[in-house]
Amino acid sequence: MPRIAEVRVTPILISDPPLLNVQGVHQPYTPRTIVEVVTENGAMGLGETYGDLDYLKLAQEFAPSLAGAELTVNHLGAGLLETVRRVDVERIDNRVQAEGLRGARTLGKIAASVRSAFEVAIYDALGHELGVPVHALLGGKVRDAVEFSGYLFYRWAEHPGPDEPKDDWGAALDPEGVVAQAKRMAADYGFDSFKLKGGVFEPAQEIAAIRALAEAFPGHPLRLDPNGAWTVPTSLEVAAQLEDVLEYLEDPTTGTRNMAEVARKTSLPLATNMCVTAFDDIPEAFACDAVQVVLSDHHYWGGLRATQDLAAVCGVYGVGVSMHSNTHLGISLAAMTQIAATIPDLRYACDTHRPWQTEDVITEPHTFTDGRIRVTDAPGLGVELDRDSLAKLHERWVDSDVRRRDDLAAMRRVNPQWTVPTW
Repeated sequence: MPRIAEVRVTPILISDPPLLNVQGVHQPYTPRTIVEVVTENGAMGLGETYGDLDYLKLAQEFAPSLAGAELTVNHLGAGLLETVRRVDVERIDNRVQAEGLRGARTLGKIAASVRSAFEVAIYDALGHELGVPVHALLGGKVRDAVEFSGYLFYRWAEHPGPDEPKDDWGAALDPEGVVAQAKRMAADYGFDSFKLKGGVFEPAQEIAAIRALAEAFPGHPLRLDPNGAWTVPTSLEVAAQLEDVLEYLEDPTTGTRNMAEVARKTSLPLATNMCVTAFDDIPEAFACDAVQVVLSDHHYWGGLRATQDLAAVCGVYGVGVSMHSNTHLGISLAAMTQIAATIPDLRYACDTHRPWQTEDVITEPHTFTDGRIRVTDAPGLGVELDRDSLAKLHERWVDSDVRRRDDLAAMRRVNPQWTVPTW
């Protein structure tokens, strides 16, 4: 088995549009962490994960311990655990954080997200060493293309700062703007299903937006995700009004108990990437039938093999599985495509933040055909690092003081009195 010669961890900042959610608005730039694993034979593997300072510091602490290790993933868990034990809590916050867009934030979840980047990079490097794609290392693909869903956002036309990144999408602040956004995504990328990020406006307006989408795209799968913004009564009211058009309703309210109460009183499937985000969450959630679809994310479930394990558990309990996305670049999109190709019972189109993230660190960003990405059989992930782009985005990180994503702070730049709404 080849050994790891070098590991590099590079923080970067990527531009992000003014996309709205229950927490606030995306900042002009958001951090990501890029991992490179180089073998003694010169093969290189790539990984990517969140770039907030807690994730970055843990990755930087852990990376040197891999030098000289065999190019396998089985030692990652124990090695990270040892690193976590060494880390000063002043540098890595060991407390449970406030609820966010992915549920409660803990050091365990941070460690799993860091592990995922190294695991993907090792699989990528091993694929290059053996001349096989990552999906072959995970048991082989069961589909030749992976379907993705168009991710619709309420959004401003531009960020408020004059020197902040711009794009040509324009504002989407009402049902008409949402439909126009969907039509462009369908025309440019071929998306056949759509997910609207809700929790931004009063539920009646978001119901109207879904109704408008159903009229513009009759029979197409639609989803609505308010990130837990609603009370149980509001969740039930929205579900009742949209039962005939939604494929599923994602995280209408917070907490397993609340989700279970909603699930008992609606025929609409409930999906989550907030109340089931780790294996410890599964027993309670599945026992009370709180969710019918789990949206995996290999970043915070701990990697590609953990995603397969999750899919297997969901299959045992008859729970659907699909894939959540974050503000990912091409490395993560390649990893998502590779793992999705290996999951037999993938019933729903996966999420993706493309086309919102336009910058990248790979030489040939992915293209969508009919809303799908072909599963490459090239070695590893099938992507190549654009080192000039990586250096440019790292320089932006060095020159900036942005060290974590903070949608609330970004919104308060515009509205200092703004607070997270609950309906």
